[in-house]
Amino acid sequence: MFKRTAAMVAILMMAASPSLAGDQDFTLKNRTGYTIDQVYVSATKTDDWEEDVMGKDTLGDGESADITFGASEGACKFDLKVVYDDEEEAIWEGLNLCSISTVSISYNRKTGETSATTD
Repeated sequence: MFKRTAAMVAILMMAASPSLAGDQDFTLKNRTGYTIDQVYVSATKTDDWEEDVMGKDTLGDGESADITFGASEGACKFDLKVVYDDEEEAIWEGLNLCSISTVSISYNRKTGETSATTD
């Protein structure tokens, strides 16, 4: 499970040193009813998802995580992929992470669709 102490350390570090946070970093909220095992962020138009930004952590339903990753300076458009604990995936393309601070993921059981809203 996502370690709350690690999240608190990350929050305190960002508060103490706001210049360390990239313009593309965001908070991911899981409102799907499922556990997210992996999160990938890559520049739009890139074929490589690189590595799981969550590492060994997972994100349970109702939990949030601050997603930080190394991004090219000035890059704003990114794709987001989440992999659930049952290995199902959901992908969103072309998110402008320079203007988004929160991505909330929800799952509609009636339609079988996963959606994302941004703030």
